[in-house]
Amino acid sequence: MKQLSIARYGFFLLLFLLIISCNEKKIVPSNDAITALQLKRGEMVLCGPPESELGNVEYKVTGSEKVNKDFNLALSLLHSFEYDEAEKIFATIIAEDPACAMAYWGVAMANYHPLWTAPAQDELDKGNKAIAIATSLPKKTKTETAYIDAIAMFYKDWNIADHRTRTIRFEKAMEQLYKNFPADKEAPIFYALALTAAADPADKSFVNQKKAGVILNSLYPGEPNHPGIVHYIIHTYDYPELALMALPAARKYAAIAPSSAHAQHMPSHIFTRLGLWDECITSNLAATSSAKCYAEQAQMKGHWDEELHSMDYLVYAYLQKADNKLAKAQWQYLKSINDVYPLNFKVAYAYASIPSRYLLENKTWNEAANMAIHPADFPWQNYPWQKAIIHFTRLLGSVHMDNLVAARAELHQLNSLHDTLISQKDLYKATAVKIQIKTAEAWILYKEGKEPEALKAMNMAADMEDKTEKHPVTPGEVIPAKELLGDMLLAMNKPAAALEVYKANLKKHPNRFNGIYGAALASQRANDLESAKYYYQQLIAITNKTKSNRPELETARLFLKNAKT
Repeated sequence: MKQLSIARYGFFLLLFLLIISCNEKKIVPSNDAITALQLKRGEMVLCGPPESELGNVEYKVTGSEKVNKDFNLALSLLHSFEYDEAEKIFATIIAEDPACAMAYWGVAMANYHPLWTAPAQDELDKGNKAIAIATSLPKKTKTETAYIDAIAMFYKDWNIADHRTRTIRFEKAMEQLYKNFPADKEAPIFYALALTAAADPADKSFVNQKKAGVILNSLYPGEPNHPGIVHYIIHTYDYPELALMALPAARKYAAIAPSSAHAQHMPSHIFTRLGLWDECITSNLAATSSAKCYAEQAQMKGHWDEELHSMDYLVYAYLQKADNKLAKAQWQYLKSINDVYPLNFKVAYAYASIPSRYLLENKTWNEAANMAIHPADFPWQNYPWQKAIIHFTRLLGSVHMDNLVAARAELHQLNSLHDTLISQKDLYKATAVKIQIKTAEAWILYKEGKEPEALKAMNMAADMEDKTEKHPVTPGEVIPAKELLGDMLLAMNKPAAALEVYKANLKKHPNRFNGIYGAALASQRANDLESAKYYYQQLIAITNKTKSNRPELETARLFLKNAKT
């Protein structure tokens, strides 16, 4: 009788376990739910060494050995902002194990891209759906649940709450995860990224960035080949006041993840901040080459957006070395590019900034006043900030050609674009255009002979720009407002005041060609010949080995020659 009772107990226990198992098997997303995500799929496309080299990431999630291997590959891609390729790998995991909750977390992270512009509506919809699936799945550790809940805070009310509010929510959620799971290896890295993404652009004390830097630098000795750590150190310190602290990471990141085009480019952010033009050029030549390879391997119809992004930095560096030949070659090449994938803010910025930089840096005012829009059929109406660069370039050209009628027409366009950005509640970009507007007003006033009013407006523009950090997408303002203030003071025959302004500008924009030349000229006119000699020597030094015909270099050589006699 006792044996029968035990047998019955064993039978019911087995039946109970089978029921539980069957129920768990049923708790997987439907094919329709997965299809609705419209995941990017296909073979991973990377350019670089034969073996995909993306750094070392080791993290364990719930799933098979293969799931974990693929997850770490996807995580490596995510840390180098190779978002499309990361999503492909997360999609592969979902195809193999649709109950892997962290794969859906990965899809949501790949559509957030925290340090770029806000995700598009389709990306927000995809991320939101992915998190809904991840939340519904039962097989999750407490840590995995915390990761999913954290990114869910970004997607919550995505069609109601603004991007910055949701970014701060994610940062606060990652802070709790970081504190609650001190042994988790990825938590401090993603928390540091969230801190930098949520940093207040107006905070010149860099509270978030410094906090993130402390975390990342404490991790670096133990994981020197982790792509996220070195990558985020670069982003965290991508400010004039902090850039020097990121130089070791900048010089290492490309070697850690040579298969990532972004890893080839990203160090140039720091090289640009520090005026290290040769290193910036080397970095972006590698990045553009990798981006071209990626577009070819992915069988894109046209060019990849990362190529144009790197070209902007490349042209900027060539211009600071007075290498007009190579800078113009990039511009001419840009004119041949009509199809780019994906069409986004980076592409629009490169199309607007590359020709503008070339014309304004060289002060070819007539060409600037008549700069054509390329491509003409680009959806410029979707990118008012970038379109403003074109009108700003034309305005400065018109002002310097004494065509104030045309200048005022361009000013009207700038005001209209500013109003559009205000209506879109994009205050950062609206401020950037407002700085252009104040600059434009200043130069129009100057040409009208109203010098005190002109200086007041130009000082206001320079002060506004000092309080506004550049957008991460760009190597710098098309022309720094403070440099234009120096130019105005020099034009008003106030060389001593101009020199002080140029000096201040060079602290934020070291080794800028026109900034150094302006300081040299102002020193010379103020009869400060020692300072003039110093700046002219610096100008020659940064343009070393450049066969340039810039007239400023001839002026520098002549001054230095006469200084010896």
